[in-house]
Amino acid sequence: MTAYVIPLIFITVLLLAAIRRKDSYSAFTEGSRSALGLMASVFPYLLAIMMAVEVFKQSGASYYLSKAVSPVMNLMGIPAELTELMLIRPLSGAGALGILENIFTTYGADSYIGKCASVIYGSSETVFYISTIYFSQSNVRKLGYAIPVALFATLIGCIVGCRIARFI
Repeated sequence: MTAYVIPLIFITVLLLAAIRRKDSYSAFTEGSRSALGLMASVFPYLLAIMMAVEVFKQSGASYYLSKAVSPVMNLMGIPAELTELMLIRPLSGAGALGILENIFTTYGADSYIGKCASVIYGSSETVFYISTIYFSQSNVRKLGYAIPVALFATLIGCIVGCRIARFI
């Protein structure tokens, strides 16, 4: 069933364009042209954040920072083994997925740590990546609170999620 969703959407759009007598090819090429312009304006921001994330991971800073912060996280009810996942998740979805896979391999997906890791990965977002995309195209320039509030909300979500995972 799911293999037919994309072709069905494609055919529906073409049929609607034919019924409304719109030139679907011209609309597609115009949309592609504007998408290229958007990508060209967003690319420098994306490149900068991706390079910073990679340097943070490869330098070992994320590992050492997670070791330093883990006692505080433990007090909040988050297992120390999940601290690195919490640090990487706001920066990189792919990096967090690699850490999640390592947690599943080490502790199992059905363990308390595995359940907490699943909740943390599934309920949080790559805050810096999304912020880069949105704010690079936004006219709003007073963004001083946006990222700290998003990170605080992520932390609260992780704490509450791990507390709930205890009962699952």
